Amino acid sequence: MADPALRLDSPEPSPTADSAESVSFWTIVKESVRGDVHHDFTVGPIGRAILLLAVPMVLEVALESIFAVADIFWVSHLGPDAVASVGVTESLLTMIYALAMGLGIGATAVVARRIGEKDPEGAARAAAQALVLALLVSIVLGTIGALLAPRLLALMGATPSVVATGRGYATIMLGGEAAIIVLFVVNAVFRGAGDAAIAMRVLWLANIINIILGPLLIFGPGPFPALGVTGAAVATTLGRSIGAIYAVVRLFRHGSRVPVARRHLRMDFGVMRQILALSGSATLQNVIGMASWVGLVRILAGFGSDALAGYTIAVRIIIFALLPSWGLSNAAATMVGQSLGAKKPDRAERSVWRAGGYNALFLTAVGILFFAGAPLILRAFTSDPMVTDFGVRCLRIVALGFPLYAYGMVLTQSFNGSGDTWTPTWLNFVCFWVFEIPFAWWLAHTMGLGPSGVFWAIMASFSLLAVASAAVFKRGKWKTKAV
Repeated sequence: MADPALRLDSPEPSPTADSAESVSFWTIVKESVRGDVHHDFTVGPIGRAILLLAVPMVLEVALESIFAVADIFWVSHLGPDAVASVGVTESLLTMIYALAMGLGIGATAVVARRIGEKDPEGAARAAAQALVLALLVSIVLGTIGALLAPRLLALMGATPSVVATGRGYATIMLGGEAAIIVLFVVNAVFRGAGDAAIAMRVLWLANIINIILGPLLIFGPGPFPALGVTGAAVATTLGRSIGAIYAVVRLFRHGSRVPVARRHLRMDFGVMRQILALSGSATLQNVIGMASWVGLVRILAGFGSDALAGYTIAVRIIIFALLPSWGLSNAAATMVGQSLGAKKPDRAERSVWRAGGYNALFLTAVGILFFAGAPLILRAFTSDPMVTDFGVRCLRIVALGFPLYAYGMVLTQSFNGSGDTWTPTWLNFVCFWVFEIPFAWWLAHTMGLGPSGVFWAIMASFSLLAVASAAVFKRGKWKTKAV
């Protein structure tokens, strides 16, 4: 018998019998992970729908979080220059992540809307055209990144020793961009369709390979070559490539909720323009947000490798907390897209606030843990006292903003899920470029706070984004966005 304390929701008023069901928490968790039933997320209890979508999404990115922490854990044993080279390369890759996320946002919005409208053929056309766009972009950017990797490291302010240590890592990571972009886009299609369990399996496959191969190729036990920090790049790129291939195979598999077939790969410029119209502003949105991290790294690089290494480790740990929260944010985006497609804007709005509340509870608990345990956590990654000190300061200061940022993440993705990608674009521009970068420079240099000034600016800017997003969301213009 279900425990009443674990019942997720009161049913949404609906003529269907399913909406009146009250199901236990663990029953829903098991059902969501199996992913063997196609659910209609436009009817029934909202809490149950969010959980069915969010659980596999959280598990999907949870292993990504574990990989991010494990990767920097092994690399940290190679010294500050190796860690700094990873940090600088990751800053460059934020641009690729921004583009991949932009394409993914466009794909999610269109696919979710078509699914909500009960138009699987339209969803399949959108999915295939998004895949074609991902492959075309990947070829161009991967070639450029591989050829210019050492110069890009130097341009980011890396010292000669960091460039020498990390040139192999950067070349492989930047050259392997196709795996990143295809993974983001195809998994975004699955999420938009409500097939979150498939997206989970794809990233689990990629990251299990990463986690296993990482230490083997970094340190070279037995028959494996000791490639140092370059080995981390080989493991990551190989794992992501295998995951991307598996994702594409599943996309074309018979019985998919998005029934993609070879005929859908023929270029459909009307659908491409629709996706690009959403993806262009979504990409700009993410470029604005992620490029601000590049600006922050550029400021921190002036304080030496210890500050940059401490920041890099702390950010990887923070990602460990934030990536699972993207599961709830992406669940909200899918709920918004499908609910609007089904002409249920009120259900879309209730879904957003419910997901935001769940996320706030989770991140508040994580923030308390990080603030209290920061020294112990950092010492697990480095024995260097200077690196540890900078990392502890970063972790504690940024964690103060977790409760507000929990809502900011959900609200931003909900705008995107509705197809209103310009609103979060402008919000990102104001919060991260008009406010964060100048504020970080002012605190670090003018006020003499050094790296801590950068950490305070990060916390303040994400808190500002959450408050501004909530104010705009309440106006409700996103409900009338046509996709």
